[in-house]
Amino acid sequence: MTLRVLLADDQALLRGTFRMLIDSCDDMEVVGEAATGREAVDTARAERPDVVVMDIRMPGTDGLAATAEICADPDLSGTRVLILTMFETEEYVAQALRVGASGFLGKYVTTDTLLAGIRTVAAGEALLSPGATQALITRFLTTPSTPPLAPAERLADLTPREQEVTVLAAQGRSNDEIAAHLVLSVLTVRTHVQRAMTKLGARDRAQLVVIAYQSGLVRPEPPRG
Repeated sequence: MTLRVLLADDQALLRGTFRMLIDSCDDMEVVGEAATGREAVDTARAERPDVVVMDIRMPGTDGLAATAEICADPDLSGTRVLILTMFETEEYVAQALRVGASGFLGKYVTTDTLLAGIRTVAAGEALLSPGATQALITRFLTTPSTPPLAPAERLADLTPREQEVTVLAAQGRSNDEIAAHLVLSVLTVRTHVQRAMTKLGARDRAQLVVIAYQSGLVRPEPPRG
């Protein structure tokens, strides 16, 4: 299956570079480009890409607003958004996850990391390092104004193993790391993650992590002095 990618960035040179890189892969292709957030939303609705590689700072509607609109559109439920930006601030990461982005990368990443990132979010997994997962997600989840994605009572729907896997995912561990820790196959871990997402109504792994903190299943670590 070929992954269909939409590029949203106001710099034509960068879009051209990313297009050549992505189109050189046998398993993915660029199906559209956008120079503004508004164009990104309109093109996403027209092309139904698997992944939108989204810049944040663009003229008019910015990347975060465009991401929110794409992720809220039921007709684009199969589309994932990967934020790729020069501005890796904690607030940007928090906002991106809050509106539904599945991943967040800086533009300094290697080509291999970018391509792997596209494949990762297309598979429904969050793209954040363990350190970023804990430091950034816990930072904004403890803000009183953050609306919960799922009531804490829904945790009772999870089996003990699904809760265990969800906790480890919320700590930033990959499926491979969870499998090694619990002595399970990666396929079994993926199944548990998928079932937990379904039961909790999580759009993707990033939202599953958010729910784990909001519901109290995982507690934020105290700041180090």
